[in-house]
Amino acid sequence: MQHYHQRSNAESAFNMIKMKFGDKLKSKNFIAQKNELLCKLIVHNIVVLIHEMYELGIVPQFYSKSPIAANKVGGDLGVY
Repeated sequence: MQHYHQRSNAESAFNMIKMKFGDKLKSKNFIAQKNELLCKLIVHNIVVLIHEMYELGIVPQFYSKSPIAANKVGGDLGVY
């Protein structure tokens, strides 16, 4: 049953990608097709994350260890 559930999730994801981004690749070269497919997968994951973020009311917080970014956020140092 666990194997079926994994397969069902994969089939659902592929169906979502085909519905949203089309079921054909436009590239002719195999490497380009592979890259195009990987880009579609990445974009699909980003779309799902953004959708869930809004649906669940999650507000992302971004932190940086960079001193330049820290100056831009809260600094009156005037160094940009």
